[in-house]
Amino acid sequence: MNNIFKTVFLAVGLFFCTSCADWLDVVPDNVMTVEDIFSTKKDAIQALANAYSYLPHYDATHTTPWMLGDEYIGSSALNYDDKEDKLRAIRIMRNLQVTGEPVLGYWSGTGGVKSLYQGINQANIFLANIENVADLDETTMKDWTAQVKCLKAYYHFLLLQHYGPIVLSDNVISPEETNEELMFPKRKKIDECFDFIINLLNEAIPDLRGTTSESDLGQVNKSIATAIKARVMLTRARPFFNGNRDIFGDFYDADGQHFFPQEEKKEKWQDAITAINEAISTCTANGHGIYTYPLTKLPMNGDTADVKIAPERMQTLYDIRYAPVDPWNNEIIWGYSNMEQFTYYDNYERWLDIQTASTPKVPPKPIYSGEGEFEAKGNVFGSGNWLAASYRMEERFYTENGLPIDEDKTFDIDHKYEIVTTPGIEDPEYADIAGIMQPGTQTVKLHLNRELRFYTSLAVAGSYFRAQRYRINSIMFYGQDCGRGLGQRADECFYITGIGVQKLVHPQTSGGWAFRTTYFPYPIIRMADLYLMKAEALNEYSGPSQEVYDALNVVRRRAGIPDVEEVWSNPDLARTVDKHKDQLGLRDIILQERGIELAFEGSRYWDMVGYKRAVSEFSKPVIGWNDRGTTAQTFYTIESKQYRRFTPTNYLWPIDLKERNINSNLIQNPGW
Repeated sequence: MNNIFKTVFLAVGLFFCTSCADWLDVVPDNVMTVEDIFSTKKDAIQALANAYSYLPHYDATHTTPWMLGDEYIGSSALNYDDKEDKLRAIRIMRNLQVTGEPVLGYWSGTGGVKSLYQGINQANIFLANIENVADLDETTMKDWTAQVKCLKAYYHFLLLQHYGPIVLSDNVISPEETNEELMFPKRKKIDECFDFIINLLNEAIPDLRGTTSESDLGQVNKSIATAIKARVMLTRARPFFNGNRDIFGDFYDADGQHFFPQEEKKEKWQDAITAINEAISTCTANGHGIYTYPLTKLPMNGDTADVKIAPERMQTLYDIRYAPVDPWNNEIIWGYSNMEQFTYYDNYERWLDIQTASTPKVPPKPIYSGEGEFEAKGNVFGSGNWLAASYRMEERFYTENGLPIDEDKTFDIDHKYEIVTTPGIEDPEYADIAGIMQPGTQTVKLHLNRELRFYTSLAVAGSYFRAQRYRINSIMFYGQDCGRGLGQRADECFYITGIGVQKLVHPQTSGGWAFRTTYFPYPIIRMADLYLMKAEALNEYSGPSQEVYDALNVVRRRAGIPDVEEVWSNPDLARTVDKHKDQLGLRDIILQERGIELAFEGSRYWDMVGYKRAVSEFSKPVIGWNDRGTTAQTFYTIESKQYRRFTPTNYLWPIDLKERNINSNLIQNPGW
């Protein structure tokens, strides 16, 4: 397996504990002191690595926050629904959060994750001692200091997103501390929290490197810091944190003051625009842009003929397919690569990489040269195959015209479940589906005439799953390719909705006979996100304009769909003509564009929270196809798969009761 982890994020076993009091009380003779850690550059770099180690494990199947929302669902046959240590984010979406031992408890470090306050504490220790390193040059010292300030800001920001008003931690507390305000701090108002985070980022950005060397990829640089700031400013401007009187109008601090600002301030959108433009300018100057794949480099086995039939389509398909997974490509501004790697035998149920868990069951001995066929079928080894996409994802993606399926006049939405047979290879019509749908297979109209992101993000019945260095047929019927009933765990590991997630599976990942996992840095922030941020902020501040359309079109053009103003103004295509000219209509367009382009990347949950739509969007049951269906007629039946419920209480997560027992100044979030 190629080593792509060229970062400082090594396996770190430092002695840092929950608080400085823990490790200053007793220091055995054979344990390093804080003075030792910050005596040489070699030791100090481990402290830097430790500061990074508190980033959430976005890759961890059962603890990733990216499963918040309505995009993913696991196989119920594995009985994970009833296990508190499995699929924790989905438990939150099922309204199973608790106050005694909170799920994904980033405040205290409960429910499978580390405490972000521990990470902040390590950052404070680092910042208080880095100047003591004798052999550290000034430039490096400034850069490391700035990196840790950014991490400190980012950890505060994550806490703010989840909990609303938080405690701001800016000091190292000694065991002898007697100041009660420091020992038992209070939660701060929302605007104070944002100001604290923004000020930290502003302090750090000037001292950061413009670019990161190949050996330090993943460490914070100027591009990453400005992109983080852009996300922070956009979050601050959205309705949830900007004048949230309807939900949190009665949420007060101990002095009777509102935690949340009660009046919307439009200038916060202008501040967001400034920050986003700065991020785009900085990132562009440092070589970032919208990714394109050099198609001549490596067409996958099975694609060669279709590249000749539809070269433009296949180029766009590869651009989209590789954009989030090609390691450290120019679109990835910040990638998460601090992954814990397990083998099949370590603990299969906690195999941490989402993309591996999503890989379909595949034949054991595929022929990887030329256009050869598989020799046999049905080996599940190395292919989790149990993390599915919800049916809502099938409808969320656009038609080939770049419109929602219920807005495109040319899309037969009234007969979307009608079963059809795709053209055969010899049919002239095959050119219309070459590379995206299998020839001569039964599917439904819903799967035809869709944009290419539909076919690169999902694996639907009749399409392809590109992995194993091969184009795999996604039949999805019971007992057939990628369907339930194959392999060693036939009725446990399967896509419960009949819809696979291939977006975050690297195409070189292999299961079966050639088992291997190809890792890549998970895209925390990429350029496409910045352009969509820009479109959103401009529209919210001053309404529709060509500048908004231009930002959207940067993303749409890479996706191979028409410009937004072109298609929405066409009465022959759009049902709601000129929807893009209305601010609220354009808001919906932008949010759907984000839901498509950033699908499965942890964005949609926060988009819906930001616009206070989470209750309505996330309280619908997860539905899907009949995974036991053996034919098209029995498979294409919609079933309810899982109950979901999101209440206003879920907008802010609970503070662990143990924290409040220690610090009575901590006011609990409403409803908990």
